[in-house]
Amino acid sequence: MFTTHLLYLHGFRSSPLSLKARMTGAAVASRYPDVTWMCPKLAASPAQAMNDLVQAVADWPRVSMAVVGSSLGGFYATRLAEWLGCKAVLLNPAVHPARDLAAHIGQHELWHDPGQNFYFESAFVDELRAQEVPRITRPERYFAVIAKGDEVLDWREMTGFYAGATIKLLPGGDHALSDYDQHLDDVLRFLEFEGPAACP
Repeated sequence: MFTTHLLYLHGFRSSPLSLKARMTGAAVASRYPDVTWMCPKLAASPAQAMNDLVQAVADWPRVSMAVVGSSLGGFYATRLAEWLGCKAVLLNPAVHPARDLAAHIGQHELWHDPGQNFYFESAFVDELRAQEVPRITRPERYFAVIAKGDEVLDWREMTGFYAGATIKLLPGGDHALSDYDQHLDDVLRFLEFEGPAACP
């Protein structure tokens, strides 16, 4: 089934202004203009973020929608993929964000818009824990780009959690996937959009 609707989920302290989000959106718009694209600003509360996402895609076709998620967005993407049975692309996905973010309670500025800030509450850790997926089902639904050079997350933990999925394991790289332009075509290829691209 071809992808007709694509949801992009940014990471912690990130936003729809992230380079990967903008690159993905621009590529989809130029090559596959008929595809429905959504890249929302995620609420700081994980419970609210997930509720918002479920409502946002309520009318989307489950069999032809897909989700791309980076870091914490990868965690949310996995949760949605398991709930909805759709394809998911993960970019250095957070596997245990409740554990990792417990030390980050407090005020934070957004990376791409320092004028915007939010408070990460201790209750949000419990909300993340409540959303953890014990294991993925149907690994063929997943494609992960994982960098061994990720300075934030452990590549071994990521590859272990997504065992059986299609994994592009980079020998170096970083958490932000600064060379994302080199992997974008693989992401789009996995998503299987209908017909030839509108532009090369």
